[in-house]
Order: sequence, then structure tokens, then C-alpha cells
Amino acid sequence: MIMSQAVSAHAFSVVEVDYANVDATRSEVKDQWKQSEGFTLTYLPFIARAIVDALAEYPNLNASIEADKLVVHNYVDLGIAVDLEFQGLLVPVVRSADDKRLRAIAREISDLATRARTRKLTPDEIQGGTFTISNNGSAGSVLTMPIINQPQVAIMSTDAIVRKPVVARLSDGSESIAIHPIGNLAMSWDHRAFDGAYAAGFLAKVKRVLETQDWSAEI
Repeated sequence: MIMSQAVSAHAFSVVEVDYANVDATRSEVKDQWKQSEGFTLTYLPFIARAIVDALAEYPNLNASIEADKLVVHNYVDLGIAVDLEFQGLLVPVVRSADDKRLRAIAREISDLATRARTRKLTPDEIQGGTFTISNNGSAGSVLTMPIINQPQVAIMSTDAIVRKPVVARLSDGSESIAIHPIGNLAMSWDHRAFDGAYAAGFLAKVKRVLETQDWSAEI
């Protein structure tokens, strides 16, 4: 971690996401999902899927710095940080996440996390990775500044999603106060790889996918 902070020009950007659109699908399928899949459908697979979509448009985040060159990868191996009950941290990798839809990503995240906590991962399942997610929201964190997983150039923290009053636009164009699930996505990124406008564009894309995608089509 000290090496990473010394090597990378760490910068930090945050976006606030309204998860009402995600919740609409989760609420509709949660009972059937738990019965058929054997695990709860959390927000994390939706976030992972949105990140994969956004990386297609902003590929410089799906990259590594080697010597003085930015190497952009043509595949997405998505690392998911898993806490081992305060005994350390592992980052199992969802391979070729860009070829998987929501259900497949959710299954793989659940499987990798379960086997990480029971120490049943193989060495190749925790190596590599082109972009990493640190899932701190489950612990109630509001805003987390993660350290980049070298030699990657960005890492996203998913912070707590809580219900808050927001201004909602109604179908007739008027506005009203509504209670929605709101949470921060915070990203540390390497300023050597791209600039702030590029990072902001990527975060805006992730936010837009989460808030507008027809998620029921992927369930």
C-alpha cells in the first residue's frame, strides 16, 4: 500500500447515485432470486455491471502502467475485494466480466466471496485484475478513499446506501420530494493515466447506467 501511494499520482473523485431504479428490479425479483440462486441479490452486481459498461466507453481506466507506458486491456478482469473477518483481505477476480451479464456476474461474485472466506480459492483466482471494486458499504461507510491496486490505474469504493429525501421529477414535469436509496461511489485514480475530466466522465457514465438501465431485461 505504501508502494502504491508512492508510485501512483493518487487523485480522488466521488459521485452520488440514486438507486431507486435498481431497487425497482431488486424488489420485484428478490424472493424468486433467493429461492432460485440461493443468495441475496445485493447492489454490488448492479454496480459491477455498470462499471463494465462504462469501461467500454472509457477504456483508459481498464489499464495498467508499465514503465512509462499506459497499457489498455481489451478485456475486463474485475477484482472484488473481500474482507476475511478482519483477518486480511483477498481480491478474487471475475474473469472476462465484459462478456457476462448481471446474473452471471452476481453468481460469480457470490461464489468467489464464499470461497475466499472459507480459504478455498486457487492462486490464479486472486491474481491479475484490470479494475478493482472495494465494497465498503456493507460496513456502513459513507465515503472511502481506497488505495490503487497496482499496477491498475483505478479502484472504486462502494459506500453505504441509505434512504434519503430527494427531489424527484414527476411524469407531468413537476417536482416532488421523495425518499430514495442514495449512496456514494468513490474512486481513487492515477493522474498519470488520464485527467480529471476523463475520470468524471467515467463516473457520470456509471451513475447514468445505474439510474436508467432496464435491469429487468438482465434478470
